[in-house]
Amino acid sequence: MLRRQRRGNGSGAAGEAVETGETLTLRRIARFWAPLAATWLMMSVEGPFLAAVIARLGEATFNLAAFGVAFSFAMLMESPIIMMMSAAVALVGDRHSFLLLRRFAYALNAAITLAMAVLLLPPVFRFVAERLIGLPHEVAQLTHVATAILLPWPAAIGYRRFFQGILIRSHLTRRVAYGTVVRVLAMAVTALGLYLFTTLPGAFVGAAALAAGVTAEAVASRFMARAAVLALLREGAARMPGPPLTTPAIVRFYVPLALTSVLTLGVNPMVTFLLGRSRAALDSLAVWPVVTSLVFAFRSTGFAYQEVGIALLGDDRRHVAVLGRFAELLAAATAGALAVVAFSPLAPAWFGTVSGLPPELVGFGLVPLRILCLMPALEVLLSFQRALLVHARRTEMITWATAVEVTGIVAVMALGVGAFDLVGAVAGAAGVLAGRVAANTFLARPAMFRPAA
Repeated sequence: MLRRQRRGNGSGAAGEAVETGETLTLRRIARFWAPLAATWLMMSVEGPFLAAVIARLGEATFNLAAFGVAFSFAMLMESPIIMMMSAAVALVGDRHSFLLLRRFAYALNAAITLAMAVLLLPPVFRFVAERLIGLPHEVAQLTHVATAILLPWPAAIGYRRFFQGILIRSHLTRRVAYGTVVRVLAMAVTALGLYLFTTLPGAFVGAAALAAGVTAEAVASRFMARAAVLALLREGAARMPGPPLTTPAIVRFYVPLALTSVLTLGVNPMVTFLLGRSRAALDSLAVWPVVTSLVFAFRSTGFAYQEVGIALLGDDRRHVAVLGRFAELLAAATAGALAVVAFSPLAPAWFGTVSGLPPELVGFGLVPLRILCLMPALEVLLSFQRALLVHARRTEMITWATAVEVTGIVAVMALGVGAFDLVGAVAGAAGVLAGRVAANTFLARPAMFRPAA
């Protein structure tokens, strides 16, 4: 089991730490969680902001669809590296483990960048985009260039998540939020600059803004982690229980997490594929990223709870009860807030005024948004369940749960599109909700398993 000690690096951040024997309260959890939640909340602004910019440029429907598909490809490629933050929190404890995990992260970054470059080869991309997904040729061309612009995205994500994990395990969560401020500012400046001073298609503007933002965040995260890294490099002997970390041990721990992310993010292209073959396909492709971006904003604070749980559970999971209580309160607050938006005039105002959707698409997004109202609560629950399993080193159960979720999404969506001829966006929302309920149910018992001391 992982030890949690007060760690200081001369930065004055030691007050954020929670000692092994210290009483954990809802207030302490909130102080630790808030910067990480702010990070995800700021990232959630990216989607609606860029959708609003793209919607105000020419051929909005084509470019929104192309940007959504390109972003799905980029997310799929980054999926093997996205759990590196959790791995760094759980595994790094001294110089040896830091250097070993860093080498592993860099090698994985190189591999996923190469894989994305292969996808961008014109024959490969045409086959995937036009034949498999069924995109119109004009949309496929826009998607190809937008995906190429996003080539730096996966490696930058992996780099910054590794060093953000170092910051979190050093209880410097505020610095994670500061890095995201840099990201959002770089993204916004790039998007507005290209919007005002170029004639680039909207899909290209969105992709360039995302790439610029995450690259800036990666650089900022490394800079802010420098003191924590130096402290680790001075740790010559292992401080964590058990034998020294090895590459095979990292692989055994990380592969289930990587597969989890691949399955989670890999479902996006499958959803895109089914949207492209549904009733009102182009409208569904255009409105889907706008709806999911709004839902993401309310889910975002739940994403941060996984690292919170891993870092604060303590030996023998002594803090599980208070962490569970905080999760309940967070789930109720986030799902309730989304429901208020979805079932009030706020939703049409958001779609039409803020996101800039054409009038014919505003009403199109209301039904899928309302179907997804429970997703913020289910996200908090899943993050808490995963934290318990990562803390117990039972990462394989997370993979199985994700497989259950993906199966549920695809099955329900395929049934809705094929058997019931539902509008694609409605079938997609039903599938996403059903898959998540299945995953939460699957993890209900394994997450509460208490390993032997």
